[in-house]
Amino acid sequence: MNIRFSGRELRDLAVAWVALGVAFTAFYFNRQLRLLLGGPVPSELLVVLGYGFVLSMLTAGIGFLLHELAHKVVAVHYGQLAEFRADYSMLFLAVMAGLAGFLFAAPGAVYHRGRITAREQGLIALAGPAVNVALVAVFAGVWIGGEAAGFGLLGTIGYLGVIINVLLAGFNMLPFGPLDGKKVMRWSRPVWAASAVPTIGGAIAFFLF
Repeated sequence: MNIRFSGRELRDLAVAWVALGVAFTAFYFNRQLRLLLGGPVPSELLVVLGYGFVLSMLTAGIGFLLHELAHKVVAVHYGQLAEFRADYSMLFLAVMAGLAGFLFAAPGAVYHRGRITAREQGLIALAGPAVNVALVAVFAGVWIGGEAAGFGLLGTIGYLGVIINVLLAGFNMLPFGPLDGKKVMRWSRPVWAASAVPTIGGAIAFFLF
């Protein structure tokens, strides 16, 4: 399997990653950012926002982009021509939503073409949420390890990474519109149910508790 990235694709991935970092920083640190936009501020505030940007890039940015790259890897495995394309209007909307205090992100998608079966299409769709589930385990280890070692930054990265990837996995398994869940359900309802119950259930649990 030969995974290649065009210049445009690399640019779109970079722009999407940075834009998501800005959007989630605006959401996480909305009050501080409003102070910054309102006029002169102490340098400490810039440090806080820089800290927030790093957190966002390492949690939300990685969660979203690895989700999309998982689609690409599996699509290429099945002989598809696949590339990520950023949706610049949606990225702009994500930043504006963050500034307004809302959370919204649709950075783009992996588009692929070629002959494919319903099973292969379902597995390509399932790859994204599966990566988010794997990232939950990775970030949970970072969270627990950071807290145990007394490294606050690692603990915070792990905590936010767990939440974001739980929500990403659950949201994308909803069987509606262009979401992955609909493609998986179209292929196999039992596979969708086995995947959706823990992922959507986990997302609901985070919202409730």
